[in-house]
Parts: sequence; structure tokens; C-alpha cells
Amino acid sequence: MTHEERFEKLNLTLPTAPKPVGVYKPYIIVDNIVYVSGHSPVLEDGGHIIGRVGKDMKAEEAKEAARQTGLAILSTIKTHLGSLNKIKRVVKVLGMVNAEPEFGEHPFVINGCSELFVEVFGPDMGVGVRSAVGMGSLPHGIPVEIEAHFELV
Repeated sequence: MTHEERFEKLNLTLPTAPKPVGVYKPYIIVDNIVYVSGHSPVLEDGGHIIGRVGKDMKAEEAKEAARQTGLAILSTIKTHLGSLNKIKRVVKVLGMVNAEPEFGEHPFVINGCSELFVEVFGPDMGVGVRSAVGMGSLPHGIPVEIEAHFELV
């Protein structure tokens, strides 16, 4: 089954690929790696999930925000590369969580994105190396920001 077929079977909807709000590119390709800039949890209507984990939302809600962020990353890939099938594998995911100082479940939160990538790219090619870290704040009060690197076919 192809990545596109797996995605279609999941019955998910991609949000509109976000446009840069600063001086950066949403993605860049170097050799056979596509580097995707940090993305936020963009909703289908273009809005964002907002909130600080451990204060405004629980870990489970933040995990859903991370999944939505993964969908935004996939939207950028599909919009700019034309197909998810151009991806061979996930190489690296960096997940940043806007959390209260005592919050310690950062890996659980970022699993929302990582689990989505496994569903789309498969159990072998959907898992890369990963970091999940806490931040004192993130732009505009978003709960997570995630960047990712993918190997191209």
C-alpha cells in the first residue's frame, strides 16, 4: 500500500499548508532530504489550537494538537512535492511543547505526531530519530511546534 493510499484509508483531512510568517522557507531539499520547518497545530479552517500544556490543556489534548501539527506538516509536503509517495522515510522529528515547568510528559505529547507518521508511512519508514522537549513559550501561545526531516524516494 502506498503512503497516499494509507492516508486516504485513514479518512483524515489535511489543513491548508501554512505560509511562512517570518523569514524562512516552509521546506528545503538538500540532496535527498526534505527539511520541513517548524509547524503549529493548524486546523482545517486555518485557525490554530492555542494553550499551555499543564495549565490550559491536559496532555491528551496536547497530543491531539501534536497530531494536528503532523497533518500540517503532511500538508506542506503534499502541497509542495505533489504527493506523500515522494517520501521514503521519516528521518527526524523535533517536537517542542509549550508547558508548565512541572510538566514532564513531553514524549507522550509528541507521540501524537509520531503515531500519525507511523499510520501514514508504515511501522518501519514512519519512525525516525526524535527529540521531545519543553519550552517556556511558543509563538502565539501554541501548545506544540514540530519540525521534521524526511528522506525522499
